[in-house]
Amino acid sequence: MTPQKRLFDLFFALLLCVPLVPFMLLIAGWLLVKQGRPVFYLSARMATADRAFRLVKFRTMNTNHEDRGVTAGHKAARITEVGRFLRRYRLDELPQLWNVLRGDLSFVGPRPPLPEYVQRFPGFYGRVLQSRPGITGLATLVIHRAEGRRLAQTTDPIAADALYARVFVPRKARLDLIYQQNASVLLDCVLLWRTVVALLRR
Repeated sequence: MTPQKRLFDLFFALLLCVPLVPFMLLIAGWLLVKQGRPVFYLSARMATADRAFRLVKFRTMNTNHEDRGVTAGHKAARITEVGRFLRRYRLDELPQLWNVLRGDLSFVGPRPPLPEYVQRFPGFYGRVLQSRPGITGLATLVIHRAEGRRLAQTTDPIAADALYARVFVPRKARLDLIYQQNASVLLDCVLLWRTVVALLRR
């Protein structure tokens, strides 16, 4: 990550904290009343090919300590009513501002992968994770919704894993590498703006 990109992330993270922290406190209170504890979901993700971190999100599913792998149709029954609303508008990802402030994430970059996929596909992720992972990015904008629809139709966890590994890991890696080759603050601004527009259209 360049110093300019890190300054960009810190500036906008601190700026967004002013309006968003009170809003996040309201969401946390709503979740506490409707779902109980824990309010947050911590997920192990990879910042680089050999360094993990804890991604912070609002909890949108009933807790299952044996949970693993990508979210697909076999997990649909665990998504709560509040969680479905938060996921639709990606409000569950607001706590990732903390990850941006810590330096685990950038605003724009490849989505941080689960450790198991980095272990299985070191060739892809060894290159992709040369960029700091992000909350949004080129791959997220291009195929996030299609990925969600395909995986939602898959009710078997083994089939969901196979579909994700066969189709979406290489597809997202190609887009992430295109972003990596063309990365700039201007491109980050364009992708952030497109992300906001896509959310408003929902």
